[in-house]
Amino acid sequence: MTDRTKVEPEPTTDPSVEMSMRRTGMSFQRTRMSAERTLMSVIRTSLSLIGFGFTIFQFFSKLQGSKVMAAGAAPRNFGIALVGLGIGMLILGIVYHLMFMAGLRKLRTEMTREGRIHGQSGFPGSLTLATALALLAIGIVAIVFMVK
Repeated sequence: MTDRTKVEPEPTTDPSVEMSMRRTGMSFQRTRMSAERTLMSVIRTSLSLIGFGFTIFQFFSKLQGSKVMAAGAAPRNFGIALVGLGIGMLILGIVYHLMFMAGLRKLRTEMTREGRIHGQSGFPGSLTLATALALLAIGIVAIVFMVK
């Protein structure tokens, strides 16, 4: 039984093996960028739901406030439901992204340790994830404002 943590990669001199290792390393970067694009899609959809829900809420609140429309809870509830749906979708997207990236980092670390790829380039922080978290905070503030 061998300890996998102590495996030392052997230097390669075969150009085809070297090229394969570099291509595999680049595929990790492409996969990471694909995960970022997926999170951006979630952000776009969530932003639309949150923005549209808040707009419906405000529009009908102003109509009811100016006595143009009879008072009722349906527009308020619909707006809150859309904002809640956007927040829920964003939370699920963020959780999925974090889990996927953790798994990808783990696999990449294992492959680097085993000498199957070069681990020279790191995974930078995600600006997309920071944007998703900021939108989540804005959505939570919006729904708190709407519920009051």
